[in-house]
Amino acid sequence: MGQEQKVQKEKRTQKDYSLAFKLQVVNEVEKRFVTYKEAQRKYGIQGRSTVLVWLRKHVVLNWWGDSTMGKKMTPYKEIKELKKRIERLEAEKEVLNIAIDTADEMFGIEIRKKYLALSLEMQKLQSQNQEED
Repeated sequence: MGQEQKVQKEKRTQKDYSLAFKLQVVNEVEKRFVTYKEAQRKYGIQGRSTVLVWLRKHVVLNWWGDSTMGKKMTPYKEIKELKKRIERLEAEKEVLNIAIDTADEMFGIEIRKKYLALSLEMQKLQSQNQEED
């Protein structure tokens, strides 16, 4: 009888990806910069369906036709959907804030300060127009 050889399987480790990272990948696939398979290779994402799951969960465009738009939702489901949306929007906000901070450093300008002044000016004009009507 021969000795049995033990074949060691490569242990796969589960990676936890941040919501901001997931949204970045989804955005790239959705805007057709890369396919979902290319995104998997580009970012070293292990699971075969990981990116597809992210797309179904976070995609803005409705490619699958299973939209809940126009359908009645239970209050529980509506709250759940709104919480998901808040989470996604907060992640997008985080990414945009990082981009603004990076642009501020690169170009030496304070974008938020300039935008805030313009925003306040626009609000004044809108309120004046509403008072005149």
